[in-house]
Amino acid sequence: MVPLSVLDLSPITQGSDATQALRNSLDLARHSERLGYKRFWLAEHHSMPGIASAATAVAIGYVAGGTKTIRVGSGGIMLPNHSPLVIAEQFGTLDALYPGRIDLGLGRAPGSDQRTARALRRERANTSADTFPQDVLELQGYFQPAMSGQSVRAIPGEGRDVPIWLLGSSLFSAQLAAALGLPYAFAGHFAPDSMLEALAIYRREFKPSEQLAESYAMVGVGVVAAETDVEAERLATSLQQQFVSLHRGVPGQLQPPVDDLESVATPQEVASVRHTLREAIVGSRLTVKRRLEKLLQRTGVDEIIATSHIFDHAARLRSYEILAAVRDELAEKTTGVSVAAR
Repeated sequence: MVPLSVLDLSPITQGSDATQALRNSLDLARHSERLGYKRFWLAEHHSMPGIASAATAVAIGYVAGGTKTIRVGSGGIMLPNHSPLVIAEQFGTLDALYPGRIDLGLGRAPGSDQRTARALRRERANTSADTFPQDVLELQGYFQPAMSGQSVRAIPGEGRDVPIWLLGSSLFSAQLAAALGLPYAFAGHFAPDSMLEALAIYRREFKPSEQLAESYAMVGVGVVAAETDVEAERLATSLQQQFVSLHRGVPGQLQPPVDDLESVATPQEVASVRHTLREAIVGSRLTVKRRLEKLLQRTGVDEIIATSHIFDHAARLRSYEILAAVRDELAEKTTGVSVAAR
């Protein structure tokens, strides 16, 4: 069984605030650590009333400081929003504080609308992602040992072993990750259309590097697990409502679940959301097990990173418990050795 990891956006639920959202993220990270998840990543989004992880490096430090063994990182940092030097310093600092536990996942989208993107990059004339490959190379350079006479240095940063990942929802980042010999994570939880093609390109074109000798691919997937299929499907309507709001251009806080999505969305919106979220794994333990097995067979990925946008925090914790139990069942099925016996 491949490792499981967690992708969290620190969701701000209706009637709550960012303080509680970040505290919930730390609680979820500790819970995930106890359950044997490999990593806990936080994502950069801006001007989103329902997401508290905008200052991603700060949130990562908070979570890493409150956990002991789980890897903590970004899923991802939207590099076009930042100077590569600043990111090298931030993640060099995180690695200095929590050595061997920090991941740096990079994306090329703004994680916001164009007006917000311009506000983030106010000192830069170019607000596009056209320089992303050059920015990744520059960032990699800051983590290398300093050369004689080098005038610009990332301290902390230089000489530190901070694994860089490329994240993507299209073919571009798959090709770049392959060319640079970096691990690759595909955003199957919101952009499933190119998933299989992107993974195939990445594996076919991968070139070994100092960081990675063989290709390593991870897929993001939405997971909502509960005691019954009916309960899980109801819990999943919170995420579905969030995507409806995004499609309407009015993002908001994470809403309570509803009995019927069509009561709050048009038929066209429902069809669009179901297409966008068609790879989501929603259901009881048995349903989750069946769908996870099929996803692994179709993709052949090396790791799964699960995101669970669930309104009730206790239900979110339970969802990850059920997913971990499914992982253990599949591992026992593969090896013939129970988790308890290991």
